[in-house]
Amino acid sequence: MRTFVIGDIHGGLLALEQVLERAKVTTEDTLIFLGDYVDGWSQSVEVIDYLIDLKSKQNIICIRGNHDQLALDWLEERHDDFDEEMWYKHGGKATVEGYAKISEEKKKTHIEFLENLQDYYLDDQNRLFVHAGFTNLNGVKWEYFSKLFYWDRTLWETALSLDPKLKEDDIYYPKRFTVYKEVYIGHTPVTRIGETVPVNRACVWNVDTGAAFRGPLTILDVDTKEYWQSEPLNELYFNEKGRN
Repeated sequence: MRTFVIGDIHGGLLALEQVLERAKVTTEDTLIFLGDYVDGWSQSVEVIDYLIDLKSKQNIICIRGNHDQLALDWLEERHDDFDEEMWYKHGGKATVEGYAKISEEKKKTHIEFLENLQDYYLDDQNRLFVHAGFTNLNGVKWEYFSKLFYWDRTLWETALSLDPKLKEDDIYYPKRFTVYKEVYIGHTPVTRIGETVPVNRACVWNVDTGAAFRGPLTILDVDTKEYWQSEPLNELYFNEKGRN
């Protein structure tokens, strides 16, 4: 029995199938998905179908990403604080086109899936799994704005800027990095810093390796830190733009 964490998929079902095969995942393994299942490549609907089916076969934990929430807002016709035009440009177009091809009944099952996504998951080893981050110095249970679980970028920015020589007992060491043993996030692709593999800074592991753009999808064993990757998604979906 292994525990894996999977980065942002963004409609790339072919990549998801690849990484599960390459990691030789079995039904005995636990899979933790960090969110952003939709928006980007053409198979957002198929990704959610796949996850719904997978949930009936093994233990999987699905975290809410900002793009999942945007898609849910669109599906439920909620337009408050929702810039539909901006969403459309950042991957929403492919999601809209996908949902135009399915029945209202299937849409309802997808809405139920999206509504029931978790904001975060904390395991029995004090390892936190969250799409974007958190801002409260005492941890996720005290977060005032729950949207920050899937919109925050300050956790990762702080981790990147942290002096590696700074010790945990230093008065200047960020308290957020002392709450959990490890924190696994997606949301901000490591391709922004020129990487295409998981990046670890302080206690934070960023597993978003740019699958929405020209990077691969990554699955990582949280105990051994061994990881497997798909082919770059712009090669798997060579006739599409994704979010490029």
